[in-house]
Amino acid sequence: MDQALAQIVERVRAAAADHAPLRIRGGGTKDFHGRALNGDVLDTRSLSGIVSYEPSELVVTARAGTSLAELEAVLAEKGQCLPFEPPHFGPGATVGGMVAAGLSGPARASVGAVRDYVLGVSLVNGKAEWLTFGGQVMKNVAGYDVSRLMAGSWGTLGLLTEVSLKVLPVTAAEATLRFECNQADALRKLHTWGAQPLPLNASCWVQEAQAPVGTLYVRLRGAAAAVEAACKTMGGTRIDNALAAPDWTACRNQTLPWFAERAHQPGLALWRLSLPATAPVLTLPAATRVLVEWHGALRWVQAPADAADALQAAAQAVGGSATVFVAACAGPSGGSGQFLPQSSALAHIHARLKQAFDPAGIFNPGRLSAHW
Repeated sequence: MDQALAQIVERVRAAAADHAPLRIRGGGTKDFHGRALNGDVLDTRSLSGIVSYEPSELVVTARAGTSLAELEAVLAEKGQCLPFEPPHFGPGATVGGMVAAGLSGPARASVGAVRDYVLGVSLVNGKAEWLTFGGQVMKNVAGYDVSRLMAGSWGTLGLLTEVSLKVLPVTAAEATLRFECNQADALRKLHTWGAQPLPLNASCWVQEAQAPVGTLYVRLRGAAAAVEAACKTMGGTRIDNALAAPDWTACRNQTLPWFAERAHQPGLALWRLSLPATAPVLTLPAATRVLVEWHGALRWVQAPADAADALQAAAQAVGGSATVFVAACAGPSGGSGQFLPQSSALAHIHARLKQAFDPAGIFNPGRLSAHW
């Protein structure tokens, strides 16, 4: 155990003994998300560096405080990538924060989520025990897969110190197609294409303020012959890759003009609706604004907090859910989001996990739940 890790373990041990809350933080690029940010900051960036990288095995292991940009640059040198396109939300994003947040970018519907690429993790639990789960191969799991449990836990179960990830080669060819259409037509196109052997990788339908009709963008990735054939079959207007790439990055990091509109309309929250991809256009409160990703499975909605019941009812009616992603009052130093209640069964499971990993309740208290 090196000095940086030993200091963190001692910090956790002291906090557990005193029942003193700790706020686990890497680059802080996702501080806008959650109910509250409580406790003394425990910075993970001292745990930095790529531990091992085997391009031929498609496996990389990095310490949790490693810059996400640094990791992606190292992979790019070998023609490889994190295919789930984790959002950065800022220049300080870290590998540990990527896994803890469990967020994926535009390609998620086609290639899978962060958790699908986590092979193993090392972490410090609330008892100041340094534990390792999983490994560096997909089959190195027996019993409960704790490594993947960490994806999306937002630091409430433990402090990640090291992560092993599966990576993939960059695809041979790529193309982006543009279609002018309304949301209903966009969903129909996506549902039709989804039933065909097409190299669909990502999609985004957006309607800018005051625009009479929306625009659907579809990204194709795969073998050159497959991409070229799909372009001829699907139609639309092909966009030069050099022009399309920055827009897909902006979609990934929520810096598109559509997301910026909230800054000029106080009181609007950014809602995240997770739905079956085949769900139709939802009946939503008047004046709400919608952006559609993941071939229809992810819909971002700008709406005030008092629209919670209507949004949740609309999502539940088609078998989905609605949660606040960025609260109306959120800022760089805090989220203040109010998440919708969980079912009693799910809340019970979460409480038992929290008790097992962090019995003193010191890690990120109040981030995801008012109770812990």
